[in-house]
Amino acid sequence: MAIVRFGISIENPLLERFDSLIKKKGYASRSEAVRDLIRDSLVMEEWESATAETVGTITIVYSHDTRELTDTLTDLQHRDFDSIVSSMHIHLDAHNCLEVIVVKGKAKDIKAIADRLIGIKGVKHGKLSLTTTGKHLK
Repeated sequence: MAIVRFGISIENPLLERFDSLIKKKGYASRSEAVRDLIRDSLVMEEWESATAETVGTITIVYSHDTRELTDTLTDLQHRDFDSIVSSMHIHLDAHNCLEVIVVKGKAKDIKAIADRLIGIKGVKHGKLSLTTTGKHLK
């Protein structure tokens, strides 16, 4: 794969902030940081397509003391077994749990699964993290 060089015009204050950010994140060069920004935009574009195959994680925090919540979460995950690749359950303390659910499938289906799980009464916090299968990124 050939590397192509191109120029970018940018105001100095913005470039200084960008340089500070890439130094903080440990990038070896501006080029690698720009490549990551482009890749991130392409991944978000994949997620905007309702039919593209995508992957992600759904992370939820909840109290296991909430009546029937654990059963409800398990039932919903079994209902969507074809999209749920794996899950990990962690006991945070005597009452709170963290669950990380790896999902794969069409973006619209994954978003619907995340909305259902995060919206269950008793879930304290939830987040869908989006990424890509990597098939279309170089």
